[in-house]
Amino acid sequence: MAGKPIFILNGPNLNRLGKREPEIYGSTTLAEIEAICRQAAGEFPVRFHQSNAEHQLVDWVHEAIDDGAGILINPAGLSFRSIPLLDSLKMFPGPIVEYHISNIHRREEIYHHSLVSKVATAVLAGLGPRGYAHAVRALIDMVADRNG
Repeated sequence: MAGKPIFILNGPNLNRLGKREPEIYGSTTLAEIEAICRQAAGEFPVRFHQSNAEHQLVDWVHEAIDDGAGILINPAGLSFRSIPLLDSLKMFPGPIVEYHISNIHRREEIYHHSLVSKVATAVLAGLGPRGYAHAVRALIDMVADRNG
């Protein structure tokens, strides 16, 4: 399928999936999550990225503003503190899905108030690593609905 890609952006420490707190995040690696996302997207083009650096995520949002059909973002710890990421996402004209592997509302209070949720079209949380597939399909549906 030709056309603008969806951007799947992953924030700090998600490169450690499979090793980091498996009781919360499971044993699935980020490479496996990328494969799950690409399979869920089918023919739809995907740009999949992860960074521990806030500025890099902001730069990828800027790329999506110019070249993307939608954004799926797991901002990780930046969800709760990053004004630059929030401001960049505010500029994105398409649908944004915020995804969290764990249910952030069942965790410590610090995880309950995502800034990104203020601009997200939809928020999914607590479905584990395989929940990315649901988020990808939902985002593609939103892009299709938007494009008529």
